[in-house]
Amino acid sequence: MAPALPQPAASNFAVVERPDFRIPVPRPDAPAKGDYIISARDKQVSENGVYHLEGEVVVELHNATFKSDVADYDEETGIFTAHGHVYYRNYDQHEVIYCDSAEYNTETERGKFSKVRGYTQTKVVARPGVLTTQAPFYFEGEWADKLEDRYILHEGFITDCAMPNPWWTMHSDKFDIVPDDRAIAHKAVYRLRKIPAFYFPYFYKSLKKEPRKSGILTPNFAHSNQRGWMFATGYYLAISRSLDLTYIFQDFSARGVAHHVDFRGKPTQKTDFNLIFYGVQDRGVLQGSTLIKAPGYSVTGTGKTEFGNGWIARGNINFISSLAFRQQFTESFSEAIFSETHSSGSVEKNFSYYNFSAAVTRTENFEDATPGNSIILRKFPEFDLNSRDRQIVKGALPLWLSFDSSYGLNYRAQPRPEGTPLSNFYQTSQFSSRGDFEPTLTTAFRLKGINLLPSFTLHETFYGQSFQNNAVSSQNLNRTAPEFNIQLILPTVERIYNRKTFLGDKLKHTIEVRANYKYVSNVVKFADTLRFDPLDLLSDTNEVEVGLINRLYAKKGDDVREIFTLELFQKRYFDPFFGGAVNAGQRNVLATSLDLTGYSFLNGPRGYSPVVAVMRSNPKNGIGFIWETDYDPLLQRFVNSILSADVRVKRYFFSAGSDQVRPDPLVAPPANQFRTTFGYGDPNRKGINGAFSMVYDYRLGHLDFGIAQVTYNTDCCGLSFQLRRLNFGTRNETVPLVSFSIANLGTVGTLKKQERLF
Repeated sequence: MAPALPQPAASNFAVVERPDFRIPVPRPDAPAKGDYIISARDKQVSENGVYHLEGEVVVELHNATFKSDVADYDEETGIFTAHGHVYYRNYDQHEVIYCDSAEYNTETERGKFSKVRGYTQTKVVARPGVLTTQAPFYFEGEWADKLEDRYILHEGFITDCAMPNPWWTMHSDKFDIVPDDRAIAHKAVYRLRKIPAFYFPYFYKSLKKEPRKSGILTPNFAHSNQRGWMFATGYYLAISRSLDLTYIFQDFSARGVAHHVDFRGKPTQKTDFNLIFYGVQDRGVLQGSTLIKAPGYSVTGTGKTEFGNGWIARGNINFISSLAFRQQFTESFSEAIFSETHSSGSVEKNFSYYNFSAAVTRTENFEDATPGNSIILRKFPEFDLNSRDRQIVKGALPLWLSFDSSYGLNYRAQPRPEGTPLSNFYQTSQFSSRGDFEPTLTTAFRLKGINLLPSFTLHETFYGQSFQNNAVSSQNLNRTAPEFNIQLILPTVERIYNRKTFLGDKLKHTIEVRANYKYVSNVVKFADTLRFDPLDLLSDTNEVEVGLINRLYAKKGDDVREIFTLELFQKRYFDPFFGGAVNAGQRNVLATSLDLTGYSFLNGPRGYSPVVAVMRSNPKNGIGFIWETDYDPLLQRFVNSILSADVRVKRYFFSAGSDQVRPDPLVAPPANQFRTTFGYGDPNRKGINGAFSMVYDYRLGHLDFGIAQVTYNTDCCGLSFQLRRLNFGTRNETVPLVSFSIANLGTVGTLKKQERLF
């Protein structure tokens, strides 16, 4: 049909403007599919079904707009031929094309463009450590063919830098582009500031939101004063839509070779897993006359699946062959100093008031890097059935019932005390049984804001083995220990200050006082109890715990925030010997001490605990402060202190922390470390960005770990330098790293995204 021909508004077709594809173009009068609207300013003539148009020609299609100086449109064939300042925009595929001439079939959506230049939308997949930009890709070519599903660009280049002076371009005789799928370049030359930098016989780039395509990974090089020259390459295999495998081979010229395998998958919507293997065939390195050699491997992974009807299976694995291997070859300082690995697998279900789980676990705690000097704990399996509080009696004296129960087959092996051969182990049988049942009855009394919550718990535990005469015995052990608790919560004292400050329009200060009395008795033969987990640390106690909590709230408009908190707790022990569970002159760990603080303090009988204080402050968004400390009146000093502060103002960021431990030497050795990170910028900021991070050991007087990074970003690419220093144990290594990032394309170099400071 021949539609009306409205007059178009004046426009300038010669300008190649960068479009913003994030903003949809409104087209309220767009024609339906199969229809079109034609307009021209100077000439609109139809001869035998062919329109001859001149002067700001506009052809509106259902998904595109054509503009030109002169055009012919054949209504029978649907072919549109245009010359002079040709403009084409596709609203479905987010493309804008400028060219000298074009021939386009409106029915098949195939065409040809000469002297073409234009923009296409960028697929942005934001990931930590990956440079991104919202700028569209710019392309130029001698001519381009538009097929049903793709574009073929001949003798041209692409870039996502600002024109007309791009930082980088990629030139090729032929680009094969499928929108929202992939782009392929043949005999491509990558140029940096017009200087040829890389040559690719074949270059592939996925344009999908979550790209998955098998192929060789980009090789990288690095150097370390301890490992020598390092070369790495690998292969990514997309096994199926739900499975993939990555293998990376890395050669250390001074140490050996490493293998990294990453297998992951999501077979169903309710099942996913990720398994990583890393191993090193280490030849060792001479330090003086000593050969430092630490071959080994690690296996890490997680997985989850939902069976339906509330059943969920979860698993995680974290296994290393030796602590020496981890310290030598990990790139993470926090991982290098963490001496415990934990693996578990469980099946569980929540129903009504109950939770059921069946689990297998393995924990290994390395005492040091000496081979075999570790404690191994295993549960194979353990079954747990627990119930949350359920009200069984209402009225003036309400009652709630809950319980915890478990049965498991446990195993523990550890080195004997110092002075005996490491080959001799104290260990239980492979399947040492333990069963536990702990019902709890709770009631409540409330009067004028005062809450009194008494509860009674019966600890009934059976052990298939026990510790007799400094050895594991097959003699079983029964423990029946009643526990009585009374928790007192007094009314909250509060005061409101109707005074405007920099914190807000109003301030509110509250004081909460709490006390708890606990009595546990009849824990016989505490020294004969095998230790598998905190359940086995129950001891007799007769104690009261008193706590004071101060809170400060700020209100600004309708927003209320807790800006300051100070918590103080201390315990008074009426039985300093804890029923004989505490031995003088050595480190003692009991459940009652772990309830208060994570630091050991019992070096013998005592009548009171340290004062535990926790201070938190968050006066403004971007500013945070936490101080956790234990003050021991017996030693008259702060024995433990953990301090951390974080500040972020615009692009400036700063964090600092201190870990200081000064207990009785019988309890734990001293420690004093300071850590800090500060910098300016972020991964995508244009210009210079820099950051520094370190861990300094005051007790040993040296830097354990340090990183300095400088990054310069343009509008479309970035160059990063990082110097990494590791100095702990037998590790004394300095590694320079570098990477070059192309926005939305990828990164080449030795600095991995997980190792960046920003």
